[in-house]
Amino acid sequence: MTGDRPPTRHVVVMGVSGAGKTTVARGISELTGLRFAEADEFHSAANVARMRAGVPLDDADRWPWLRALAGWMADRHAEGVSTVLTCSALKRAYRDVLRQGPAHVEFLHLDGAAELIRDRLDRRVGHYMPASLLDSQRAILEHLGPDESGVVLEVAASPDELVRAAVRRLGLPVRAAVARP
Repeated sequence: MTGDRPPTRHVVVMGVSGAGKTTVARGISELTGLRFAEADEFHSAANVARMRAGVPLDDADRWPWLRALAGWMADRHAEGVSTVLTCSALKRAYRDVLRQGPAHVEFLHLDGAAELIRDRLDRRVGHYMPASLLDSQRAILEHLGPDESGVVLEVAASPDELVRAAVRRLGLPVRAAVARP
């Protein structure tokens, strides 16, 4: 780090589809000023078509996508910009690729009951990820290891509660304009 620039922070909001990653990550971004990115926007057209057709991605489909996400975080790190990124990051190996971006990546795992998440997916409109892929995602999910930097939050809480808990538990600074007395 050069000059008096504060160190950057890089948070990946992870979990299965329907856990609330985008809602929580956007809330964190609004409260803290961390630059937001939606990992779904980094998928190739072929990956989106597969998922839309109900076909789970395999690791060969995911590696270029994960490297692009790590590169995006590394580029923001080089600019001195902190980030919050949504990404399923279901396997340890996937998180290992993401950690190849900036020097330090923290994970916020949104976890909860399959029934609650399936209900959210069934009600979601305009997203290419069908509820039918939830079981395949849950089957490959590897929870954060004790040596991985991050926290786990229960998705049954409200989005506002999740955002506040994430900011508090990760020790993220709140922007002065939104800080409350």
